[in-house]
Amino acid sequence: MLWAEYDPLANRRLAILSPEGQMDEGWRPSELDDEALLHLYDRMVALRQADLLALNLQRAGRMGTYAPTLGQEAANIGSAALLQAEDWLVPSFRETGAMLLKGVSLKLIYLYWMGCEWGSHFPEEVRVLPICAPVSTQTLHGVGLSWAAQLKGENWVTLIYLGDGGTSKGDFHEAMNFAGTFQTPTVFFIQNNQFAISVPRTRQTASATLAQKAIAYGFPGIQVDGNDLMAVYLATREAVARARAGQGPCLIEAQTYRMGPHTTADDPTRYRSEAELKTQERFDPLLRVRLYLENRGLVNPETEAAREAQHLKWAQEQAREAEAAISYNPDEIFDYHFAELPPYLAEQKAYCQRFLAAKGESAHGQA
Repeated sequence: MLWAEYDPLANRRLAILSPEGQMDEGWRPSELDDEALLHLYDRMVALRQADLLALNLQRAGRMGTYAPTLGQEAANIGSAALLQAEDWLVPSFRETGAMLLKGVSLKLIYLYWMGCEWGSHFPEEVRVLPICAPVSTQTLHGVGLSWAAQLKGENWVTLIYLGDGGTSKGDFHEAMNFAGTFQTPTVFFIQNNQFAISVPRTRQTASATLAQKAIAYGFPGIQVDGNDLMAVYLATREAVARARAGQGPCLIEAQTYRMGPHTTADDPTRYRSEAELKTQERFDPLLRVRLYLENRGLVNPETEAAREAQHLKWAQEQAREAEAAISYNPDEIFDYHFAELPPYLAEQKAYCQRFLAAKGESAHGQA
């Protein structure tokens, strides 16, 4: 088992596909033939294009604050690829690729970041919880779903995402303790992108790894190269199989790097250097898979230019659909908190209505 061989206390980290696109073929999972691997790579490219477009939309004033996934494509795609239809995916706020792979449309994800509540209303058959901005609170929800599987005698697994900063929150430790105590079918997946907004990993915990935090709660943890699609895939495959077999929870720490800002409201130049960012570019998860596929003659510059253009067009179409679906009623800001509005909120509501009227807008959008 990977868990025994890659003990985080022994400073062992699972890494298979090198930044240069080299890999011992003995590590390649049998189910990942060329067609399957190309599909996962294609999903990574689609995520990259959707992510870059979202940044442009935000800068153009067509989207609200957005949390980019740039540099974390392998962690997103390599993990979510192992889930079945009945499994639950519990995101934080940097799992666009995982959500897409599980069946959430890009239109809905864009709607969420455009500030529209309907972006969180997924089809009932899509077992994905809404994006969760409050750090680590989703870990408790996810363990609750896992416990529900036990109580109902069902066989689903819950994959819970969080960042390295989330491991400093009490919610995370409560969720870990509950999962360990009740041996719930839970996989905790930490996208350790080295920063909790501006706080570096080294200032967040004295633990040598985040993976070893699982040991205190009675279940295994493993650290993997989060920019390595193969390592992420293999670790998650074993973790999901273990949970589904009734062997309890486990934790995966995917060491990656956040290439963009924490969100579009953040200025990363205030806490990291251009030289550091430049150094990390050679570890780009997309690049190493592309190099591997190029070495096998499966892709070339022409196919990749066409692939990127195709996915950019798709993302643009999804953005247009999202914008066309937006309708808003500012009255709702005030109407759903009290049975009867307090005077101070009634005054604010009236002011809002006067303000919109002066701009030539109705309460439901453009007049």
